Amino acid sequence: MLETLKKPGRFCWNGLVTHDVDGAKQFYSELFGWQMEDTVCGEMSLTILSVDGDEIGDIMKMPEDVGETPSMWGGYVTVEDVDLSAARAVKMGGAICVPAQDIPDCGRFCVIKDPQGAMLSLFSHSK
Repeated sequence: MLETLKKPGRFCWNGLVTHDVDGAKQFYSELFGWQMEDTVCGEMSLTILSVDGDEIGDIMKMPEDVGETPSMWGGYVTVEDVDLSAARAVKMGGAICVPAQDIPDCGRFCVIKDPQGAMLSLFSHSK
């Protein structure tokens, strides 16, 4: 990951959650020329997306328990402390959709919803 994306307040990652991982991989590799590498992170299988060797995001399978929820892209913004930023978002009228949790060998994230209902992931990098 580019070091500049590790600065707080910057979008640092984009993740696609989809019911059709193989179809998404074919579509985006042909559309943008993204390089793709299948990997496992903790207990999750995912595909890392890269451009010219720089990791930019991932594709992962939609959980089975969400039914017909459409595939969606989600952005991640770098923060210094996920837990403090999530608590601040709640005080400002937002909500926590996915509580803060660690991603082994990567960092910590959570998903919040702003007062207008838009969802966004917060991410702090492992030190």
